Amino acid sequence: MARALLSHYDLHARDLPWRKGQDTYRIWVAEIMLQQTGVKSVIPYFQHFLARFPDLPALAAAEVAEVLACWQGLGYYRRAVHLHAAARMVMQNGAGRLPETMAGLLALPGIGASTAGAILAIGSGQRVPILDGNVVRVLSRLLAMEEPADAPAGRARLWKMADRLTPADRPGDYAQAIMDLGARICRPRKPDCLVCPWSSWCRAHRSHTPTSYPRLLPRRTRPEKYQFSLLVLREGSLLLTPRPARGLLGGMWEPPGSPPEETWSPPDGQALVNWIKNRHGMQVTLPAPLEPVRHAFTHFRLTVYPYVCHWLAHEPPSEARWVSLPVDRSLPVSTLHRKVLTRIG
Repeated sequence: MARALLSHYDLHARDLPWRKGQDTYRIWVAEIMLQQTGVKSVIPYFQHFLARFPDLPALAAAEVAEVLACWQGLGYYRRAVHLHAAARMVMQNGAGRLPETMAGLLALPGIGASTAGAILAIGSGQRVPILDGNVVRVLSRLLAMEEPADAPAGRARLWKMADRLTPADRPGDYAQAIMDLGARICRPRKPDCLVCPWSSWCRAHRSHTPTSYPRLLPRRTRPEKYQFSLLVLREGSLLLTPRPARGLLGGMWEPPGSPPEETWSPPDGQALVNWIKNRHGMQVTLPAPLEPVRHAFTHFRLTVYPYVCHWLAHEPPSEARWVSLPVDRSLPVSTLHRKVLTRIG
């Protein structure tokens, strides 16, 4: 099976920018970006990121705000924070390069077993299995596995099969080949079984049920949450404040506002005037409501209610910043809050 897949890969491998050579830094950055993000979306971000941070020392020397600014729009910003933290850990340990052992990689933030496997297999030629989302789908169909792929028993079975299939010869090419197989042929919908090099072994193909797999545990309905965002204007500038380094959208900048809540009662204008006076010590005009913004996170859906007002008196806290409009991309502002900023025109 490995030989058949590698023969197919030799003819049909995707031309991707992180496949140029065996630079473990480039492979690591790509694998982190590819977590929960498709290849087409990642390519321009990867190229921009590598132009700004061409190697591990450059990444470690940067401030986290610079890294987050390069990550804007890619989402799941904790990945960027972990990437930066891991680079600094590696440089502080005096190695100057990523570890070449599973234990060493797993000790770094943001690197799980599959990401570590890809770095070792592709970058160092080590025989280590991978199990990303594409591989989960391929192997679940290959086995016609009835156990949910996201349950402990199902996951363990998939890891066992991934290990059995990984060859000692060309493990890095095999890792990329099976990822390509899932991305281009064994797709979530409309799999192209007629050109699949594994179709003769695939139980789901034989039973004409490939789209029935992988089985998954029942999904919880994502809760709805709500918050307000206060857009304070002052002579063509907007007030932005930094989010805490940990947690949702950690390290990004945003207009001041309430935390997400599961219930919502629209505040009146005077309540917002009092809120920003108590929170930031400023006096502002009576805020006016703008069109709400809807945004989906992994675990909940959020509706943001923006209000616009003008600064009257007293400076904001030192950590806040007046930023000229339109907000430059050198400041890390999430996709959500860039959508909110469009409400002021």
